[in-house]
Amino acid sequence: MCEKEQRIFLVGIGMGTEEGVTVQAQKIIRSCDCLIGAERMLGCARRICETPLSEEKMQRGRETERIQADSAQRPMLSEYRPAEIACYIEEHPEHRSIAVLLSGDTGFYSGAKRLKEGLQERLAECRIELVPGISSVIFLAARLQTSWEDGALVSLHGKDGDFIQTVDRNRKTFLLLGSAQSGEKVLGRLKEYGMEHVTVHAGSRLGYEDERIISGKPSELTKEDLEGLCTVLIENPCPRRDAGPHVRDEDFIRGNVPMTKEEVRAVSVARLQLTEDAVVWDVGAGTGSVSVEAARSGDQVRVYAVEKNPQALELIRENRKRFRTDGIRIIRGEAPEVLADLEAPTHVFVGGSSGNLREILSCVLEKNKNARIVINAISLETVKETMEAVEEGLLKQPEIVQMSVSRSRELGRYHMMTGMNPVYIISAGGEAADERGET
Repeated sequence: MCEKEQRIFLVGIGMGTEEGVTVQAQKIIRSCDCLIGAERMLGCARRICETPLSEEKMQRGRETERIQADSAQRPMLSEYRPAEIACYIEEHPEHRSIAVLLSGDTGFYSGAKRLKEGLQERLAECRIELVPGISSVIFLAARLQTSWEDGALVSLHGKDGDFIQTVDRNRKTFLLLGSAQSGEKVLGRLKEYGMEHVTVHAGSRLGYEDERIISGKPSELTKEDLEGLCTVLIENPCPRRDAGPHVRDEDFIRGNVPMTKEEVRAVSVARLQLTEDAVVWDVGAGTGSVSVEAARSGDQVRVYAVEKNPQALELIRENRKRFRTDGIRIIRGEAPEVLADLEAPTHVFVGGSSGNLREILSCVLEKNKNARIVINAISLETVKETMEAVEEGLLKQPEIVQMSVSRSRELGRYHMMTGMNPVYIISAGGEAADERGET
């Protein structure tokens, strides 16, 4: 059990050079009984402790002299894993103040959040304090003589994330790299989605003597320019300005594959009630029109476009590129067989089921019983399948809307209305339904 007055400081040390560590952080590093962190962080701390204090500070008393003299003898643990850090602190109650050193700023894509939660759970009586540092984004922005508060922030450090849609929407996008092949991925994606018009600024070893910042178009840079713990600013001179997700039919690449019409698409996507972190299955994706509009609803939305028709699959790829919606994953094959290996959906749109609606719904509910489901039915046979699913309890408390849409066309000097096929839009499920007791 941690003693009541024991204090743990989670200290952000910026880039890891002593010049970039704040005065507050330096004071804590010099005065704490124990220092914990990855070896690179401890190296920075050693250099700080070995640096003579200024004459003004030396005149403040013998306590300051004692702190500096003892700094080399204090324990230093090379560790970054939360469980091991908590275990060490538990086993050493004699350390009255402990500094855990973290790179960058403790409030910006830092391990401080997870570490703080773990320490609070195991060491409830300890006092834990966060000490901010200078993040790599702030540092790079200053080096480039620009601001950062008007930029979007995306971390690709240690994960495979999407960023093209974010770059397409913003004049400035900051990327934190560090995953394997992340530099190659960034440049490859920019080229794939036709974004040669953007300018990429890549900063590595920021704050060190061998600091390197290189700028250029995607085709002018190499994957080596973005290797390692690299921070990137991508400037887009002409970001997309439209605010809504909806797209006109004529803007899609269509071929000979049937497509959900824009009026029906608008209602269907609205009925999905997407959330900012939605995981969407678009079953029978066709041209990918619903997938595109779902992906455009938010930069964090992930869409799985499931389709078996080779021609349709190619159209989905072309439309994904056209609208720069890299949140779409294309899944080739027939449902429900290919659904088993996908991550659990929060939202499902069924535009085509090939007579397998019951099996598809069973798979969805097995993955997530609270998934929000929207079905488009044009044929009476699909309507029959849907109502049978309702009777079996696969669709509970469904809401059913029939849409009959007409569009005008010119006939000489007159405008005549031409009707499209009526469509049934069936929606059911979702967490909101559970909250109303519809389980």
